[in-house]
Amino acid sequence: MDISKLIRKNILDLKPYTSARQSHLSGILLDANENSYGSVVVQNGALQLNRYPDPQQTELRAKLGKLLGFPSENLFFGVGSDEIIDLIIRIFCYPSKDNVIVCEPTYGMYKVACDVNQVEVRNAPLTQNFGLDPQAVVDSVDPNTKVIFLCSPNNPTSNLLDKEQILTLGRELNVIIAVDEAYIDFAADDGLLKQIPAYPNLIIMRTFSKAWGLAGIRCGFCASSREIIDTLFKVKLPYNINKLTSNAVLEALDNYSIRNGFVDNILSERKRLHEELLLRKKIINVIKSDSNFISFRVENPRKIFNFLESKGIVIRDRSSQYNFSGYLRITVGTPEENNLFLQKLDEIL
Repeated sequence: MDISKLIRKNILDLKPYTSARQSHLSGILLDANENSYGSVVVQNGALQLNRYPDPQQTELRAKLGKLLGFPSENLFFGVGSDEIIDLIIRIFCYPSKDNVIVCEPTYGMYKVACDVNQVEVRNAPLTQNFGLDPQAVVDSVDPNTKVIFLCSPNNPTSNLLDKEQILTLGRELNVIIAVDEAYIDFAADDGLLKQIPAYPNLIIMRTFSKAWGLAGIRCGFCASSREIIDTLFKVKLPYNINKLTSNAVLEALDNYSIRNGFVDNILSERKRLHEELLLRKKIINVIKSDSNFISFRVENPRKIFNFLESKGIVIRDRSSQYNFSGYLRITVGTPEENNLFLQKLDEIL
């Protein structure tokens, strides 16, 4: 597959901005109009916050690549997965001409990013059991289809999509297959990362917001073919990952065992919470989760949501999403948080 034929011509022809730190990260730096005297944030002086960060993300990519057993040159960091989603659309889709396919119900930012970029969104709905419908996807594709966004495990349905179906689409369709694996750490599956060498049109997105407990720093990453990664670097803002974020991620990567502990605790509580919800007869359905959240269906989702909110318990009402009527979504919390949720849920049920 010739990826260059999918990339917008103006992006292929783009001469990227060359930032000062792209060529020099050390030395007597008098090239970038920085403050050579230092930073007012003295407690982080070791980070040299008066200097711009590395636009090539060299240390981050090397350390993450070593952890994943994956080439660093095939990795890219973004300001959350949301920046990567936006960049993918801007690289491959001509506004008011091309289209993107999503499989609803799914993560809403795919459509929002398309709307911002004036790119048509086509829905190839999930099946009744929230599985991928490959034929619906194929039927939605036309010559102007450039990207298919798939979320696995899917938000808000919480389930993994079938890997072989995804890979079949990747083989048969001349489009970008962007798979959002933000919740893969909570699934009994290693995801599609290892398939990238065989699929030049595959992009795998992941995040530090969930299992790593770093939602506040806004950092995600993606893995893909070298051509796609190089193009992402070509169009991104020069210093999209700041030093505070970079330092936090580097520290996190050194504390992988803590992350594993978080995942174990969440999986244990997810199992308990799932079993507890099944016992409530007024709950119509509880979806078996591969994520760090559980979605369940009730008769009056808004009434239950409002009651829980009045008690200081905030969950998400997902009942207005396509083919997801009646569903509420709860993130798996601590045992104390989950117990209080169940107690108040029983009061309203």
